[in-house]
Amino acid sequence: MSKHALVQIQKINKFYGSNHVVRDLTLDVREGEFLTILGSSGCGKTTTLRMVAGFEQPTDGKIFVGGVDMAEKEPYERDVNTVFQSYALFPHMSVFGNIAYGLRMKRIPKKEIRKRVMDILDLVQLGGFERRMPAQLSGGQKQRVAIARALINRPKVLLLDEPLSALDLKLRKQMQLELKRLQRKLDITFIYVTHDQEEALSMSDRIAVMHDGMLEQVGVPKEIYEAPASKFVATFIGETNLFEGMVSAVDGDAVSVAVESGTICGRAEGFQKGEVVAVSVRPERMRYSTSPVKGFTIQGVVREQIYVGSVLKSIVVLPNGHEIKLERLAGDVLPMDGPVYLSWQPQDARLIHPRDQEVYHAVETAVME
Repeated sequence: MSKHALVQIQKINKFYGSNHVVRDLTLDVREGEFLTILGSSGCGKTTTLRMVAGFEQPTDGKIFVGGVDMAEKEPYERDVNTVFQSYALFPHMSVFGNIAYGLRMKRIPKKEIRKRVMDILDLVQLGGFERRMPAQLSGGQKQRVAIARALINRPKVLLLDEPLSALDLKLRKQMQLELKRLQRKLDITFIYVTHDQEEALSMSDRIAVMHDGMLEQVGVPKEIYEAPASKFVATFIGETNLFEGMVSAVDGDAVSVAVESGTICGRAEGFQKGEVVAVSVRPERMRYSTSPVKGFTIQGVVREQIYVGSVLKSIVVLPNGHEIKLERLAGDVLPMDGPVYLSWQPQDARLIHPRDQEVYHAVETAVME
């Protein structure tokens, strides 16, 4: 049985003067899920989080938390708490004092405060740290204190604004696992903002990809990676090879596409001959051979091979200068500077309707020539 929407964002717009930062954003966040809002800098993801928190007001549209309209609610009246990138700990207070601060403001009895603080310290694996000052803590420990302080008030929703970006790579990966463990244990709804694709893929129940203030796609990590809904999602999430061309033949769900360097194919419903499309193929799905494969006529020259542990990354350059990336097990070496034919299983290609009209005209011209 699926859980109901705890946070509902309905047709939100946000302007700063003439700058349209968030555009007609509609998004439901389910109770108990870990949802990540993913996008590059300036896409509107942090502004969206701040509107849910109440630090910013939408120009128009509605936000509901637990079915309650947040329009007239101050930040402290909302059943949400925020963890910031900068931790925002009080430097003059101990770990205990930082975590207990919100409870003291609510005039919770001292005995209950102590029990709740000690319980949450154990939960974030900081038992015995209650007397330390922030200056005595590592970056990861400070982040855990900030999370504990946000969780102590038992919010319905925890908002996290790039909370791991200040940590080194090894600690970030460790904290990713800890955050996910914590979220599952508490069954609290997390809305997490990041620009890190790997972080989003590894932590999230669902990912909402934003670009230029708009919501491009919402889905589980596997869907976002393997079935991108737009060219932006295909190129932003992980690495991909993007071909642009025109549908030259359709036979059921088998689609042939004419591109500048030859012919490629894929499987998809709803495409018609003459349509302009983009075709996305992940590097690990690419195949090579010394002779043509049925349905494919693109050929290139191997220019570079990079050894990265168990994987070998190769670059094949097409006659038009387009670089194609392949990934294979390290023992499978391509002939350097030798010609290879490229192909893939048709079902491994993702066909996308491009949105950019300039791309349409450029591709039409290249194919017609």
